[in-house]
Amino acid sequence: MMLIAANLRLPITIIPPLLSTIEKNLGIPKSMAGLITSIPLITFAIFSPIIVKIAKKLGNELTIFIFFILLIIGSYLRIIPTTWALMIGTFLAGIGIDSGNVLVPAIIKDHLPNEIPLGTSLYTMSMLLIGAIGTALSGIFITKISLQTTLAILSSVAIIALIFWIPSLKYNQRDDDKTSKPQHYQSVWTQSLGWLITAFFGFQSLVYYSFITWLPSVLETHGTSTIVASNLLTVLQLSGLPCSFIVPFLSVKKNGLKALLSMLFIGYAVAPLGFLITTNSLVFLTIVTVITGFGSGLAFNMAVIFFTEKTTNPYQTAEVSGMAQSAGYLLAAIGPVMFGFIENLVDSWNSIIIILAIMSVLLTISGILIARHKPIAE
Repeated sequence: MMLIAANLRLPITIIPPLLSTIEKNLGIPKSMAGLITSIPLITFAIFSPIIVKIAKKLGNELTIFIFFILLIIGSYLRIIPTTWALMIGTFLAGIGIDSGNVLVPAIIKDHLPNEIPLGTSLYTMSMLLIGAIGTALSGIFITKISLQTTLAILSSVAIIALIFWIPSLKYNQRDDDKTSKPQHYQSVWTQSLGWLITAFFGFQSLVYYSFITWLPSVLETHGTSTIVASNLLTVLQLSGLPCSFIVPFLSVKKNGLKALLSMLFIGYAVAPLGFLITTNSLVFLTIVTVITGFGSGLAFNMAVIFFTEKTTNPYQTAEVSGMAQSAGYLLAAIGPVMFGFIENLVDSWNSIIIILAIMSVLLTISGILIARHKPIAE
């Protein structure tokens, strides 16, 4: 499960340090470069509900196995130095990633029903840690070796995950098992809490993937080098790692969610405004990046906790996960492309940072409403 989780952000987070090289090698504008991040988000939006239905027939473990083959094919298709191969490969990789996004929370609910905080911590920690390491290695490799070799090396992690996932197939759960839809089931699509969780997931995804895509460019306007900007992007991701343990621990405590939401507001709505200050102080930029990264870790881990703690059975967990990631990623997919277009238009990142701060305020409000709501009805 941890190896599968390790690949759920890696194919996306290795791209930002490579964007300038991709733009130069393929001769594409910033808005199209932003599309490389948006394409997986679009596939998440389209395929999340479909994956839930496929998993209902084939089983969660087998579905992940099949879709990870697509992830590997797509990752290595991106090595071909043409725009069409890059885009199609990213599309296939996005489909593969989505299987893990949707089904791993349901697998945690199913196989670790009494250890959900631990399972969630291991899942999110693997995703965030390997994603961050991938960003760092990507920034280092591109200064030493070619774009194609960089992509080939970093994509090999998916092959390792697929090999180690094979023994899990013996635990595959099918439609007639306990993961199937309960009798008299009420769809999460008809319940207000399902839509609130979707809004929360959508806002956190929009803000996160916009920062992941464009933070190096924002930092470069402060006078930082490409390497320093890439390293700070790694810092952003690593800063969210403690949240893999903090969020599950506090979420079950009295007033724990209130404390988490307060920290979320400071980390994700207030801290990013520091990027508006014109300075090349590495200490200041690092502090702002760390606090923002901590906010991103809080947001993502809270979304996963809502999937598991606000549902009552594995099928419902998979469905609310699929719903949130479908509509939520559709919202998130707009960010990287739209903000790249706006920057080209106004030649400034300041307005984009303000928009992201506003989105984080809406994220916090949706989290408050979810915290006050009872679990989704069966």
